[in-house]
Amino acid sequence: MTVRPAREVSPGSREGEEKLEQSLRPSTFGEYVGQEKIVENLKVYAAAARGRGEALDHVLLSGPPGLGKTSLAHILARELGVALHVTSGPALVKKGDLAGLLTALAPRDILFIDEIHRLSPAVEEALYPAMEDFRFDVVLGAGIGAQTMEMKLERFTLIGATTRTGLLAAPLRDRFPIQERLDFYGAAELQEIAGRAARKLALPVEEAGLEALAGRARGTPRIAIRLLQRARDFAQVEGDGRLTRAIVDTTLARLEVDARGLDGMDRRILATVIDVFGGGPVGLDAVAASVGEEAGTIEDVYEPFLVREGYLARTPRGRVALPQAYAHLGRERARGDQGSLL
Repeated sequence: MTVRPAREVSPGSREGEEKLEQSLRPSTFGEYVGQEKIVENLKVYAAAARGRGEALDHVLLSGPPGLGKTSLAHILARELGVALHVTSGPALVKKGDLAGLLTALAPRDILFIDEIHRLSPAVEEALYPAMEDFRFDVVLGAGIGAQTMEMKLERFTLIGATTRTGLLAAPLRDRFPIQERLDFYGAAELQEIAGRAARKLALPVEEAGLEALAGRARGTPRIAIRLLQRARDFAQVEGDGRLTRAIVDTTLARLEVDARGLDGMDRRILATVIDVFGGGPVGLDAVAASVGEEAGTIEDVYEPFLVREGYLARTPRGRVALPQAYAHLGRERARGDQGSLL
């Protein structure tokens, strides 16, 4: 089996990054950059709940990975003066895992479940009465003689985070009174985020360097921070310790990230659609087989950026390369190419 190198422009978190992310994570709403409407709404909800001495209503945060959903959960806990208990959907294998977390919650505490769309059906079903009635039902025995024992829970707040809202069961989604969707960041916001991170890392920077880095971070703070880390390494070893435009260009060239933020696999996918399949339409499975990657990975990891930036379109007949993809790869659109939405 071929092991592919980790992508520096992947928005997903990596093992070992959590410690650095925690040190650079904003701790207050005032430090949080971007998502202004969402932040203003959450500030009101948190202030109201704190003023009433009640638990905040359950919150669902959705949107692509790396945009700050976990940071918002930490900030809400700090604003409310309560403890934050963190887990993920895949970690809750059976009802007992959920029971242990829920019974450990103090009044008004926050339970944060990342990737909540990946909860098992049994755990999800057990979560419904906990969210609605603050109780957990335990079944004692089996068969005809089975009995249900009701355990009272403290009133708590569930914050669920998901990158795939469509995979959430409607009954679960409807139990969140507060639902907010995070969107990609602008270049100026990413430049500010990278600048704050650089100051925390004691890294001298030039604004031109930050601007170049932000422009290739694909609208995602996590990617901006990751590229900043790699540029810091090059600044230390091949520069004078400062983050300059030249150092950023060198770093990203070595990482094969081009001026528009596309990496080698992004370009390979586009080239395959254009060169092998005449610009499309072509089925996802055919593209996956050609580039040697799983179809689900292409759909979830690579395509969202390519579609959002206007390089690729998903149509009922398959994937289609758009004019911008031809221009970016320096390809001429042949008269017979199907690179359109028609």
